[in-house]
Amino acid sequence: MQTEDNLMEGLVSSRITPIHAGYRQHHSLFVPALSLQLTNKFNRSQVWMLKHPKSFNSVVASVQPLEASTLDRFENTLPSKEILELWRNADAVCFDVDSTVCVDEGIDELAEFCGAGKAVAEWTARAMGGSVPFEEALAARLSLFKPSLSQVQDFLEKRPPRLSPGIDELVKKLKANNANVYLISGGFRQMINQRLIIEQFPMKPVASILGIPPENIFANHLLFKSSEEFLGFDANEPTSTSGGKATAVQQIRKAYGYKSLVMIGDGATDLEARKPGGTDLFICYAGVQLREAVAAKADWLVFNFIDLINSLK
Repeated sequence: MQTEDNLMEGLVSSRITPIHAGYRQHHSLFVPALSLQLTNKFNRSQVWMLKHPKSFNSVVASVQPLEASTLDRFENTLPSKEILELWRNADAVCFDVDSTVCVDEGIDELAEFCGAGKAVAEWTARAMGGSVPFEEALAARLSLFKPSLSQVQDFLEKRPPRLSPGIDELVKKLKANNANVYLISGGFRQMINQRLIIEQFPMKPVASILGIPPENIFANHLLFKSSEEFLGFDANEPTSTSGGKATAVQQIRKAYGYKSLVMIGDGATDLEARKPGGTDLFICYAGVQLREAVAAKADWLVFNFIDLINSLK
């Protein structure tokens, strides 16, 4: 049996496979009917914003044939009766944000906007070869471009977050089932919960669009000097360190005494949340990124949110 360190090193260094989208004929409600292909840099010619009065930054992806081998090599795309029961009766559901709630990876997008996309990507590639603590990886990436407050605000105005298809409907369905919804992210509060007033219309932040209150958000926080220059990040946030999402989930459970808690995400840090005192169920969402080592260890692997929506009572 692998040690925990070896396990996490394997997850970090695992191959990331882009997802091909398309429709397939299925005999079960829960086998993915639609999956998305979004490359690491999200070809913007294939993804566009829907100008909807309530959620103008939802996205639609180009439809391409789904490779049969993508599903065939996983045995967890069909939930067991026990897993389905846990999902349907969840008291609280925690979502990762980057590549889950949103199709973007926030820090990579911000770095590219600030002219340091290549440098950050190269550092990330080196970091993926070994077990680098999250706090070190976060500090190293930010030090490569040190975004000012005005740059962050300009970025949010020109590149508002793009929601994954179906996430708004899923959150509404969960709330209708009396489940509390949380966002737990290694990204930044400024990108998740900051509201901007744009000349044409106000930009609603992700949390506001989904109706998630600030107290239900666990994320990192960028710090700036009085001159608006980059200062660093708040190291007191649980998600600023390795194992932070597991810590956040444990804090949530302890504070509210939830009997059934679910985590949905795409990465190794989301899988970590399934620790003692953490989540009862980990659902791997691979609609944007398929991280095979994470997907293989998930309780349930989904390629779109339609399956989760339709499986709820």
